[in-house]
Amino acid sequence: MTSATPDEERTPDAGTFQVDLRGLVDLLSHHLYSSPRVYVRELLQNAVDAVTARQALDPLAEIRIRLRAADGTVSIEDSGIGLTTDEVHTLLATIGRSSKRGGEHGIESARREFLGQFGIGLLACFVVARRIRVVTRSARTPWAAPVEWLASDDGSYTVRTLPDEARPEPGTTVHLEARPGVGEWTEPSRVEELARDFGCLLPYDITFAGPDAVERTVTDRPAAWDRPHPTPASRRVALAGHCARVFGFTPLDTIDLDLPVAGVRGVAYVLPEATSPAHKAGHRTYLKGMLLTDHASNLLPEWAFFVRAVVDTDTLRPTASRENLYDDETLAAVREALGARIRQWLAELAAGDPRRLSAFLGVHHLGVKSLARHDTELFELMLPWLPFETSDGDVGLEEFAAAHDEIHFTRTVEEFRQIAPIAAAHGLGVVNAGYTYDAELLALLPTVRPGVKVTELDAGAVTDRLDPVPTAAELALAPFLATARTRLDPHGCDVALRAFQPVGVPALYLDDRQARQERDRATAQENADSLWSDILGSLRGAAPRARLVLNHNNPLIRRIAGLPDAELTGTAVESLYGQALLMSQRPLRPADSTLLNRAFLGLLEWATHPTAPASAEENQS
Repeated sequence: MTSATPDEERTPDAGTFQVDLRGLVDLLSHHLYSSPRVYVRELLQNAVDAVTARQALDPLAEIRIRLRAADGTVSIEDSGIGLTTDEVHTLLATIGRSSKRGGEHGIESARREFLGQFGIGLLACFVVARRIRVVTRSARTPWAAPVEWLASDDGSYTVRTLPDEARPEPGTTVHLEARPGVGEWTEPSRVEELARDFGCLLPYDITFAGPDAVERTVTDRPAAWDRPHPTPASRRVALAGHCARVFGFTPLDTIDLDLPVAGVRGVAYVLPEATSPAHKAGHRTYLKGMLLTDHASNLLPEWAFFVRAVVDTDTLRPTASRENLYDDETLAAVREALGARIRQWLAELAAGDPRRLSAFLGVHHLGVKSLARHDTELFELMLPWLPFETSDGDVGLEEFAAAHDEIHFTRTVEEFRQIAPIAAAHGLGVVNAGYTYDAELLALLPTVRPGVKVTELDAGAVTDRLDPVPTAAELALAPFLATARTRLDPHGCDVALRAFQPVGVPALYLDDRQARQERDRATAQENADSLWSDILGSLRGAAPRARLVLNHNNPLIRRIAGLPDAELTGTAVESLYGQALLMSQRPLRPADSTLLNRAFLGLLEWATHPTAPASAEENQS
């Protein structure tokens, strides 16, 4: 036996990939593309690329693109570069091969001049067509005969030459014969609608003709943002009309997006109503005049959720389906630049048009607050305008900081609502930081206003600001206060007596984060087994406890303090504690619910039998 040489052992068998066209059509229609509608874009794209190449070869050539639809067929004719017989075999029947590709420099040139890059080409039209017929004649070799390429969705195709009269001039005509079940996509009205949608900004005039054979222009140039207008006001009106047609709303304002270096032109429309920051905005994006997507959520920064943009670009890359933008470094740079342009617009409003800025912030202050968290310069600029809910009303932080050297804030809306009237009456500066982003912005305030101190509101700060009760009066009420403290001590709550406004508030429940943490620890310890109870017990700290502040100015408090029955006094104090808890809208623990029930029944018992009030043990049972 003769052994193989080393060279023979390394020589592989040659072969070619085989493509199941039916499988490819299924892949395109169900996985790559979101809808069969993209076939119109593929037809327009090939035609535009063909005439672009023709102009590069012959700048004086007459350019035309005509789209027609009737009787279940769709066709498009262009006066573009055309194809030779060899190019038909190579380009139309090879997946991944594009006529726009060349060497390294050719690829970069293609990205600048042409729309298509992926070589899927006319095969994508099989999402609606059962047969595709292409008649083409090359402008590079005008003496060569026209060529016909006829392909079916079973994966077979034929190529033949035609007589000169079949295509006297260079260019290409593509005929699609619809597959059964896709008639809605080849209806003339639908084809015209899709052509206008995809191709309205393309750089060449494109006409459409239906069964009536009347040609109508589908392109509509220049873009709305590039059209001249006699006055800025008339331009705003025109852009508002464009926004209403594209997005269905009349914008609060418009922002020009012009980045010549990045090859981006367009406009952002400010939403007239507030929207959630979690909502993904869809932006309408064109690539070299061809509509790419209505849902480009990655075009603008996430904080710019208050605008909808329409842009045309010649630098950003599309995804393989050409239905979205490829998220790469270029897009990241463009996104940052567009965000800077929106920020600049805000600065211009603050400097020159406070009325429009106030109208904008009245709707979209949340978006600006989101941006200001990461931009201290913008935060300082917006300080006089950004609204915050404070104990002095809805005012800007600039004004509020000028009135209060120390600013306290609450982390919940409920806590603020309880303390705000009392804080206002006693000159305590409190900001409601229970809304999105407010706590983060308050933490940044000392960096732009160094003299301002910002702290979280605690029970001690409020109690210290309230008026003390005269010593003689407090001593006279010592038995009452002792009874109150004894009743509330098991609930982790101290009792203090102060005089404060408004008089109608009998008691105020105060705590802070440390007090809540200690209360949660104690509750967990009560419900834990012996091992965890010991561990939680060892974690007990010296944190301040919650505090029930009784209002000496309130007549009810003075009447309760004068009750001769200590048991009834304790029941009344528990009722005040429960009512203060409910007013603070804090979640009730099981022990708190039991206390409320006991106090309520105890007061009912006393009201029906005032001479023999029930004991706490009887009520609890």
